[in-house]
Amino acid sequence: MTTFHVGLVADPAFPSEVAEQLGDLDPPRVQSHDAWEVDRVSEPFTTGSEDAETAMGRLLKMAQERRWDVVVGMTELPLHDSDGRHLVARTDDEQHVALVSLPALGGLRVRARARRLVRSIVSDMSNPSTAPNDRVTLSHVAGPLRLLLGMVLANRPWLLVPGLKSALVAALATGAVATINSTVWLLASSLSPWRLTAATVAALAIVVCWLIIDGNLWDRPDDESIQARKRSRMYNASTIVSLTVGVTICYVVLFLINLLWALFVLDPAVTGGYIRKSMDHGDLVLLAWFVASAATVGGGLGSGLESDEAIRAAAYSKREEERRGRIADEDS
Repeated sequence: MTTFHVGLVADPAFPSEVAEQLGDLDPPRVQSHDAWEVDRVSEPFTTGSEDAETAMGRLLKMAQERRWDVVVGMTELPLHDSDGRHLVARTDDEQHVALVSLPALGGLRVRARARRLVRSIVSDMSNPSTAPNDRVTLSHVAGPLRLLLGMVLANRPWLLVPGLKSALVAALATGAVATINSTVWLLASSLSPWRLTAATVAALAIVVCWLIIDGNLWDRPDDESIQARKRSRMYNASTIVSLTVGVTICYVVLFLINLLWALFVLDPAVTGGYIRKSMDHGDLVLLAWFVASAATVGGGLGSGLESDEAIRAAAYSKREEERRGRIADEDS
C-alpha cells in the first residue's frame, strides 16, 4: 500500500472552516491500494487574487518543507487566468500543486462541492496514469454571476448586524420616540405604498454608501489594465451586495420591532382621532414602515457608524490588504 501525504492549506476564516468540515478524503475505490494522510493547515498563503502563480509557489515551498506529496490550497479570493477568465481551480501536475477558489463554487453547497473537487484533484495527482487539467474555468455567461454569489455568501453578510449595533440601537431609540408622535402619524398616513417603497430604497442606499465611504471600502485598480479594472469591479460589486444584504437585515429587524411597539402602545381609533382620519391596524403597519426608513437614516447616521472588523470583512479588497500585511510581516 502506498501512502500519499496530502497538505490541505486554507486561508483563515471561511476557507479554514470549509477545510475542517470536508470530512472523509479517502481515495476512491479504484485507488483502494493507496492511503491518504491529510494535514490541514490554516495559513494566509495568498498574496493577490490575480496572482495564482505566486500563491502556488508558496504552496510548493510549504510542500517541500513539510514533505507533502500533494498540496492543495483553498482560498475565498477569486482567481483569474491571463485571459481574464474566472478560475475554479489551477493545477500543476508536475509539481503536484493545486489552488481552489471557493467563491467560484457558487456559494451553495460549498462544502460538498469543495470535497468532490479536492478529492478529484488529489486522486488525479496521486495516480500517475491520470493527467489532471491545468485549470478549470467558469463559463463566460453564468460564471461572473456564480462567482459574485460565492463571494457574497463567503462574506456572510448577516454577520454585519453586530457591526451595526450602535446604529441599530440608535435607530430603535429614534423609532420608539417617532412612533408615538402625532406628526409622524400624519406623515405616514399621507404616503402611498410606492412612496414608502422609494423611502426604503433611499434609506438603504444612503446607509450603504455611508458605510463604503466611512470605511474606505471602495476598491481601486492597481493599474490601468483590463484585468485590474475587471477585478476591482467584481470586488466592488461583492462589497455593495454584501453591505446591502446586511443593512436590509437590520432594516427588517427594525421594522418588526417598530411594528410590535406600535401594536402595543397605539390604539388605531385613538390615533385616528388625533389626526382626524379613520385608521386601522393596517395603518399601523404603514406607520412602522415609515418610521423604520426615517430611523434608519436619522438614527443610524446620527450615531456614527462604526467600521469595525464585521463591516470591513464585507470588502474583499480590505481582507486581501490585511493578508498582504500579515504575509509581509512573516517574510520580514
